[in-house]
Amino acid sequence: MAEMGKGVSAGKIASNVQKKLTRAQEKVLQKLGKADETKDEQFEQCVQNFNKQLTEGSKLQKDLRTYLASVKAMHESSKRLTECLQEIYEPDWPGRDETNRIAENNDLLWTDYHQKLVDQALLTMDTYLGQFPDIKSRIAKRGRKLVDFDSARHHFESLQNAKKKDDTKIAKPVSLLEKAAPQWCQGKIQAHLVAQTNLLRNQAEEELQKSQKVFEEMNIDLQEELPSLWNSRVGFYVNTFQSIAGLEENFHKEMSKLHQNLNDVMKTLETQEGKPSTNAVTVKAQPSDSSAAKANKTPSSPPDGPPAASTEPKTTNHDDSEEPPAAACFLADTPSVVVSKSPSQPSEPAPDTTPKKEAEVKPVTAESDSNQSSSLPAVVVETFPATTVNGTVESAPPKANLPPGFLYRVRAQHDYGATDSDELELKSGDIVLVTHFDNPDEQDEGWLMGIKESDWLQNKDFEQHKGVFPENFTEKYQ
Repeated sequence: MAEMGKGVSAGKIASNVQKKLTRAQEKVLQKLGKADETKDEQFEQCVQNFNKQLTEGSKLQKDLRTYLASVKAMHESSKRLTECLQEIYEPDWPGRDETNRIAENNDLLWTDYHQKLVDQALLTMDTYLGQFPDIKSRIAKRGRKLVDFDSARHHFESLQNAKKKDDTKIAKPVSLLEKAAPQWCQGKIQAHLVAQTNLLRNQAEEELQKSQKVFEEMNIDLQEELPSLWNSRVGFYVNTFQSIAGLEENFHKEMSKLHQNLNDVMKTLETQEGKPSTNAVTVKAQPSDSSAAKANKTPSSPPDGPPAASTEPKTTNHDDSEEPPAAACFLADTPSVVVSKSPSQPSEPAPDTTPKKEAEVKPVTAESDSNQSSSLPAVVVETFPATTVNGTVESAPPKANLPPGFLYRVRAQHDYGATDSDELELKSGDIVLVTHFDNPDEQDEGWLMGIKESDWLQNKDFEQHKGVFPENFTEKYQ
């Protein structure tokens, strides 16, 4: 069995060597012009398109891998940057927990983006290029079978031509053996030569038919597959780059929200920790009658204007110098504030007021020590409800003409097209009045509730014109 196997193997090797020699001889004859070559221009064009498609796909795969490597490197750089921020962010600074959450979300976004690029782009690219090696091998094999077909065809044609020559020489001896043989034997020799020639011709014909069949089967399959493969490149490129563009768009959208949150944390840190402390101003609250305030609310007099008219005499403790008049304003429907310009002298309580139809101004008398030559008057000023923000007393604007639940104003920095009925349509520059959500559980991260200021001023119909909008399309507007 082993000897038989060795014999079969040796015979197959000898057959392959003979085929290679025959093909090499045929190619040399074709290049020298001594043998014609079967041409198929349509198939040659398909092969050119295949090679071009393979080159483009391989370059795209290489560049995609480079892009993924860059994304991974950017991920590492971004991770190190956020880790550095966590290290230098002191524990007692405001927003410590928020910076940790931003760092975790930043790492998750980069990891998810890289993985989706691998799944939806790189693996698809590898599958697409995986079909090219097999087709390339079949094209090469088809070329070898074409050479075998041409060689068999030429061999059969040469035997056909030799048969015609033998027919003309069949009546006379053609060799010394025939000449030396008896007359009765010459006919048998000629018959043997004819039979041998016919056998070779039949074998050549069978080999031609066999090689032609193998070549045509491979040629037909490739003629169908190559144009289909060439046309598939358009859909593949579209899907690949749409996937990359969509993934990158979503990634940057989510990353921009994190950047906006980080920017807000930095602003809070700057407000509370970055500004030097200033001397506080002594402020005393003074109760007022709300009904009188609504009737008598008018703008206060300018500091350098004439003294306000008064029906009561002005009290002063100086005989030789005239006391500067006390500036006054009418009470509002919110607590009044007495600002003492003389820290060493407490201000007198404001006189009681009663509701009147006409505006009434009452000066405030400022007492002075006898050792002082003069003193500044106490001033009654109208203020809004006092609120404390980061240790600083600020006044909030009156909310009589603002929608319910008003928080603050924002200005649109970019156009935003509403995608749902509960969203606001924004144009760059629009002012939006931000309000509370009726149900805080309905608020999504990064979204605000409000009404455009123009709609509120024109209609005063909050429920009809309110809507949600993305916070990162706007900035706070003072």
